[in-house]
Amino acid sequence: MHIAEWTTPDGTAPPVRDSLRAVPDGPWAAGRNGTSRALARETRDMAAHGMAAHRTARRSAGRPRDAALDAAILRAAARQLADQGYGGLSLRGVAAAAGTTPPSLRRRFRGKRELVLAAISALRTVPLPRPAGDPRADALAFLESLQASLSRQPGTAIRGALLAEERRHPELLERFRQRIEEPVRERLLQALAQGVRDGQLRPDLDLDAVVSLLIGSLYAGRQQPRQISHDWAERILGVMWPPASVREDDSP
Repeated sequence: MHIAEWTTPDGTAPPVRDSLRAVPDGPWAAGRNGTSRALARETRDMAAHGMAAHRTARRSAGRPRDAALDAAILRAAARQLADQGYGGLSLRGVAAAAGTTPPSLRRRFRGKRELVLAAISALRTVPLPRPAGDPRADALAFLESLQASLSRQPGTAIRGALLAEERRHPELLERFRQRIEEPVRERLLQALAQGVRDGQLRPDLDLDAVVSLLIGSLYAGRQQPRQISHDWAERILGVMWPPASVREDDSP
């Protein structure tokens, strides 16, 4: 557009509003109320966009989860896993035991595998005590914690069910080991290593083998017809790591 088109016959510039009217499709092209109509359209568009975003956010958020129901589902799944094994566990049975419906359960877990993994992760454990400075006393406390953790739920039965599925679903048994056994194993290794450094244990002791024997004996004991004794940890540990009083009596 040439400058001449934007000047009045006397050579002065037209009012700004008249200039805006000359712009095709400009806010003033439709008349004095063009700006109001343009702003109104923009406001309506923004409002429509905001409502759509709000509806999307509401759909994404969904209904708040019921923490009590979540816990009931995981407890029911752990119980069915112990009683019926992985193959016998069903989403319908877990839902019924938890007091809910299969659709409600499927909204939380996509299938049986995901449900069982969550149930294993939710198994309760007894917190491991802090080291007390005496490595043998620490090892004994760690073993007693493992025994208490397995006694608080059907841990041995769950482990047996997962062993039966190890070829098809090795990740289930691995999750159990990470949840129940590995923290105890790591702390036992530390206590045994300290015992070696302190001269309480043989320097050539195979620490990994000792830890496997200690933990494995607990599972073996729980498979016996009679109930495992309350002093199991002390008796088993004493076989390979006698108390200080016994070591002193046996010293030359």
